[in-house]
Amino acid sequence: MVASWRMFGGLRPAGGGSMAKPTVIIVGADKGGVGKTTVSRTILDYFTARNVPIRAFDTEYPKGTLKRFHPDITEVVDVTQVPDQMKIFDTLSDAKVTLIDVRAGLLSTTLAALRDIGFLETVKRGQIALGVAHIVGPSIASLNEIADIAPFVTDGKYYLVKNFINETSFFDWDQTTYDTYFKKVKDAVDITIPKLNEMAYEQVELASVPFVTFVANKGPRDAPANYSFVLRGYVRHWLGNVWAEFDRVKLADLVGPAITPAGKANEKGLAGRAAAIHDQSRSERS
Repeated sequence: MVASWRMFGGLRPAGGGSMAKPTVIIVGADKGGVGKTTVSRTILDYFTARNVPIRAFDTEYPKGTLKRFHPDITEVVDVTQVPDQMKIFDTLSDAKVTLIDVRAGLLSTTLAALRDIGFLETVKRGQIALGVAHIVGPSIASLNEIADIAPFVTDGKYYLVKNFINETSFFDWDQTTYDTYFKKVKDAVDITIPKLNEMAYEQVELASVPFVTFVANKGPRDAPANYSFVLRGYVRHWLGNVWAEFDRVKLADLVGPAITPAGKANEKGLAGRAAAIHDQSRSERS
């Protein structure tokens, strides 16, 4: 089914108006336990640091996981149900960036549904920017995931994300074979997420706040907290390295050339904290 401009939040064809082209970032995997929600959280913090309006949909229905850390901008939905699909794709103009954290095992199914409703055709026409962050596991089975997902991302940006959530090594397959699969995807790029100190990661989980809020020693609703200085330092350093990867692959360019740069470190609130980390991590790398 070919999508009309009235679908997906009333988007008009190129030249039909001045409305900015929305961006959709889909984060997922067809295998569980690869840390996809952790990656989603770093992306939310990254765009917040750049003052880009972003919202998120958590498809871990009914309780959700991402919403626990970003409750103000996240809605829990059942992506397999048409009414919830409408909540996402009929309202794309509500934010510059829409992030969808796809429940484990549903990435291929979700992309197939987007093809069927005409969303991918709209991406092909240049009315919507699409990025797919595919979190892979350290096993040969992930090769098959790449083969399954590749046909859906020919007109979007494909990010193959290696998330070192444990000490295992990437990858178990022959590099030549991996390259063969990887090159099937147009404009595919690698992103490596380094391992965060386990104790630091556990403390952020217990705090149930964004990574930048933990670093700022704040709790939910900006309440004062008393997190370990050492663990906050580990998180800040790790988050800076993650964002360095996002900078390297030009993740911000997915939104467009007019993206607002990271704000000043003295700005208040979550955006200011995120910007401060971003600026400091850049200084350390220069």
